[in-house]
Amino acid sequence: MTIVLAISGILLIGAAIITAYRLLDGPTTLDRLVAMDTILAVSMCGLAVWSVYSLDTTIVPAIVALSLVSFVGSVSVARFRVRDE
Repeated sequence: MTIVLAISGILLIGAAIITAYRLLDGPTTLDRLVAMDTILAVSMCGLAVWSVYSLDTTIVPAIVALSLVSFVGSVSVARFRVRDE
């Protein structure tokens, strides 16, 4: 079980690094928005992996709150964004 959690953590770190590159280098605002949503999803998955590893279920409300904030933020930015030139 610990090996699976370690591999999951390594893959999540790799995904976060690749997504951070897209966030910093994205040519359009929509690329950056998708990258930010992906980073939030990766962080939620990281919290879930940590919750499984530590057998602590008090993190689950934080994951739910983070998902709600992520959804509302991405919908707000997508709704009110200005077109790229």
